[in-house]
Amino acid sequence: MSLARASSSLAYPERFHAAALYAGFGGSPNSSGNPISKFSNESALLLYGLYQQATIGPCNVPKPRSWSPVEQNKWTSWHGLANMASTEAMRLFVKILEEEDPAWYSRVPEFVIEPVVDVEMNNPKPEPQMANGNHYPETKTISTENGSTLETQDKDVVLEGLGSVGVYDQWVSPSISGQRPKARYEHGAAIVQDKMYIFGGNHNGRYLNDLQVLDFRSLAWSKVEVKLVTESLDSPSPVPLVPCAGHSLIPWENNLLSIAGHTKDPSESVSVKTFDPQTSTWSTLKTYGKAPVSRGGQSVTLVGTSLVMFGGEDAKRALLNDLHILDLETMTWDDIDAVGVPPSPRSDHAAAVHAERYLLIFGGGSHAACFNDLHVLDLQTMEWSRPTQQGEIPSPRAGHAGVTVGENWFIAGGGDNKSGVSETVVLNMSTLVWSVVTTVQGRVPLASEGLSLVVSSYNGEDILVSFGGYNGRYSNEVNVLKPSHHSTLQSNMIERPVPDSVAALHNVTSAARDVESEFELVQEGKIREIVMDNDSDPMNMKSEKTGEAIVASLKAEKEELEAALAREQLQSLQLKQDLVEYDELQSVRSQLASEQSRCFKLEVDVAELRQKLQTMETLQKELELLQRQKAASEQAALNAKQKSSGGVWGWLAGSPPNQKEDDA
Repeated sequence: MSLARASSSLAYPERFHAAALYAGFGGSPNSSGNPISKFSNESALLLYGLYQQATIGPCNVPKPRSWSPVEQNKWTSWHGLANMASTEAMRLFVKILEEEDPAWYSRVPEFVIEPVVDVEMNNPKPEPQMANGNHYPETKTISTENGSTLETQDKDVVLEGLGSVGVYDQWVSPSISGQRPKARYEHGAAIVQDKMYIFGGNHNGRYLNDLQVLDFRSLAWSKVEVKLVTESLDSPSPVPLVPCAGHSLIPWENNLLSIAGHTKDPSESVSVKTFDPQTSTWSTLKTYGKAPVSRGGQSVTLVGTSLVMFGGEDAKRALLNDLHILDLETMTWDDIDAVGVPPSPRSDHAAAVHAERYLLIFGGGSHAACFNDLHVLDLQTMEWSRPTQQGEIPSPRAGHAGVTVGENWFIAGGGDNKSGVSETVVLNMSTLVWSVVTTVQGRVPLASEGLSLVVSSYNGEDILVSFGGYNGRYSNEVNVLKPSHHSTLQSNMIERPVPDSVAALHNVTSAARDVESEFELVQEGKIREIVMDNDSDPMNMKSEKTGEAIVASLKAEKEELEAALAREQLQSLQLKQDLVEYDELQSVRSQLASEQSRCFKLEVDVAELRQKLQTMETLQKELELLQRQKAASEQAALNAKQKSSGGVWGWLAGSPPNQKEDDA
């Protein structure tokens, strides 16, 4: 779980107050300060310490001298938090409660909510403001798999917009004002400045080109009156905006980019259009390089300042699995020839990027089948791989939608050519472990193909927003889901292969806890035996020496267990040191591998240079031979000329030609 997700649970101090009431602290029916029995002993003690830290502050009371392990453990839990800030203690309190019981907040109204006091400022919090003096209307609910319904509007806290969502891991349909857009699927959706824009799509086989916007703060729909489209940013000549479906809508620098898509009269290559919300105008961007063939149902993923396009279906219904990258700074297309085995040709799949390096492709379909395979492209080495999936692997599907929140990839909707998919799933992209977030029931928009999914952040909490889809009928409904920390942690709880030192450290820590628990149980049990023995002796004739012997035995056992615990802790520290060294070794190995790769490249360059050098030496020898041959030929020609220059008269006069020339 990311820290941002964990801290978002405390968007309002009311949440901590409600959590404390639910857990049995602070004015609840359990006024004794002991958490109710639904929690494990370990969680209950930690909740107690966090509550004391949040409401009172650091522990300044002396350690209890009684033999009660419970009181000692409560003091240890509180004292161990040291000088932790009250706000941090509040955050951790809510976090642990949500891990134990994700749906606790929906049951808070069973308790009486008291006025909230700001722990940090020690001042009462003002009552929340109401819009125009009225509460927002209560939102609708969606049936879950077990048939139960959950209320989506908290009666005690009135929030605006998406803040009205008060439950976790359940899709709810909030109350939205304004005229709804026409029902559709295969549209594009993107968020710019707390507004969700919906563009295009398919309705009854007709392509759309309208632009609708949903304001997340007011939860009101409105239609954008788009001005005439210009051919390009340099050419102001207007052209009609072509209706399309199966395109990709990407937010970029507070603008929208619409890439590719099916149209009635398709062009030869992919076009890129941009919408400026400030001027309400569309423009066609000029691109360079070889643009991909026209298509729809592709995936387009923003990675840094580039768009990565994969697959889709062209105008002739041919499925594709090609890879293209558009550099948004130079607007240049690049056709990528990656190594490895790529995904099979497909359309209507989902794609996501992890750590700004790995492109993940999941699912999709051909003309006859749907897939649930997962492929990963390393964008640095441009190499495809197909890793092993773990956890609750989703069923085959196409037409689904996905968004990423940190290292988690949430996927909703889709179908398998028979029915819509009812599960909303999440993939931890670091561990490649799947888990199910929730399951809807019946033919609802969440079990549709061609729906859109975006993620918005409201007061530090991430909220998933879906729109539209088709499952036998077209939809124009909006549904929202607030992921809980528990659902996010599920994928992290499944073990992955770890170094031996890490596993050993975990075992040692568990052993240390077992030693402490065993000591407490033995101690408590023997004390109970003493009490029972004393109670069973009406004359109380037990020897004081016997009691002292038992106490001495307990002290000896305690010292022995403390010594064993010290040894375990020492071994734990040693293993932690080994783990640090292992991490350093892994880093050195990584650097060594990089250097080896660099050396290999240099060796290849040196070999090429040597080959060129040998070629140059051979050419040099041939040149010298030709020069010598040329010199010999020139000398022979000169000698022949000199011999013939005296003629017959020179020969008769008896003077050699050279002599005659010297006399002259």
